[in-house]
Amino acid sequence: MTRHILSKFFYITLFLSAPYLAFAEQLSFSKIEAGENYQFNYQWLDHQGDTQTINFLLPKQAMFDRFRNFKIYKPAMAQFSINNALQKKLRADPIRGVMIDFKKNTNNEISIKGRSNKAINDAYFKINELKKVLNNEYLTENFYHQFVNHDQINAIKPDHARFANIASKDLKPVKPIILEKFSIKNIRNITSYVLGFVQSIPYSTLESRVTASGAGFNPPLKLLWENQGDCDSKVTLTAAIFRTLMPRIKMILVFIDNHALIGIEAPVQANDQTINIDGISYVLAEPTGPRLFNLGEIAQESELAVGNGHYTAELFHAEAKVPIKTEIKPELEKQDSVQADEQ
Repeated sequence: MTRHILSKFFYITLFLSAPYLAFAEQLSFSKIEAGENYQFNYQWLDHQGDTQTINFLLPKQAMFDRFRNFKIYKPAMAQFSINNALQKKLRADPIRGVMIDFKKNTNNEISIKGRSNKAINDAYFKINELKKVLNNEYLTENFYHQFVNHDQINAIKPDHARFANIASKDLKPVKPIILEKFSIKNIRNITSYVLGFVQSIPYSTLESRVTASGAGFNPPLKLLWENQGDCDSKVTLTAAIFRTLMPRIKMILVFIDNHALIGIEAPVQANDQTINIDGISYVLAEPTGPRLFNLGEIAQESELAVGNGHYTAELFHAEAKVPIKTEIKPELEKQDSVQADEQ
């Protein structure tokens, strides 16, 4: 009984002591055809309640052709494609000493006959290894990868880091427009501006990563075109913009149940929420909205999930990404002035 009362008191205290949180508000959005480009125009209220604007051009080719074939991952369709590729491989390079029969049923079974058990077993092993290779090739070709969540459940999800890396090149026209707004290229000022912009874009509900297989995910340029996105889509757009602005900065994409965060390597200030991986402290941020959070601030439910280790983090260092889990650490290092990378 005492423990229950203390628990309730703790949450009430947290709520009462929490600072006032402003909500993102997009004041206007429009897109206008301009020759081989589209001009995007945005206006929103920032963390101080001041009106911010941004206008930029993006090429039609990148907008409509880049991820035209991206679609929801369907296991049955994937297996059909992989089995077709497997049969072509085996016809071109048959396994000697065995006869392979591909049964036409829903389970895509394979029957192998041979003169010895060793030949049959070796053939099954070779085919299973070849299937793994073809499966990875299929996922890569379709911008997916294998994902293990914090409960160790295996799933297939969009390769968000790869989407962000590719989109960062398409978003290069945005870089000078953002940087010219700041006389001092301080990383906190720039990230707060970008976060406010993304947080103000209307939110759409995130589908389950484990069961939805990419349903609802909008690649960065499609998100801008439709002017809406879920948590994963908004984090991917934010990562792409940060990569455009600061090409060498180290980042992580953080996935918790029904939500996503981003972390960047930056000097840590008191009260910043961070994740430490391999000795690097990544300062966390909440791009989703509608609540407006600056760099280092995350929602209480996000802080609880990260603090309990209920997340998966993917490194986003240029091309590299590795799923890692670690603990949240409050850092109290003094902030240094950081210049945005203008390379």
